[in-house]
Amino acid sequence: MARQIIATGDAPSSPLFSQGVRIGSTIFVSGMAGVDPATGEPAGTSIEEQTRQALRNCESVLEAAGCSLDDVGFVTVLLAHPADFAGMNAAYASVFSDRPPARAVTRLGPELPGILVSIAMTAQTVE
Repeated sequence: MARQIIATGDAPSSPLFSQGVRIGSTIFVSGMAGVDPATGEPAGTSIEEQTRQALRNCESVLEAAGCSLDDVGFVTVLLAHPADFAGMNAAYASVFSDRPPARAVTRLGPELPGILVSIAMTAQTVE
């Protein structure tokens, strides 16, 4: 199957990774930090602010691929500080309140200045 690169100006980007990739009906969204794509800066200093922004960034990539958060089957959350788990959960629950996808939460490996969370997603959509 051919691999299609998904790109949008509404989410952070880098020459080192694709924001998203579609293979068949599966969409893979790269880890999106809680960074405001307009400024390139963290979207606040709290885990709640950054989690909401990371989810918005993922949603923008999904929309560019022609799908939505409703199509997400699996989410990986990477936290810089495990103590932020409760705050991340509160912000996450405001987006995935009904029938949430499967999820894994683990620690973010590298120390990235000001970055508290990164979120990656896998979605399935109708071709």
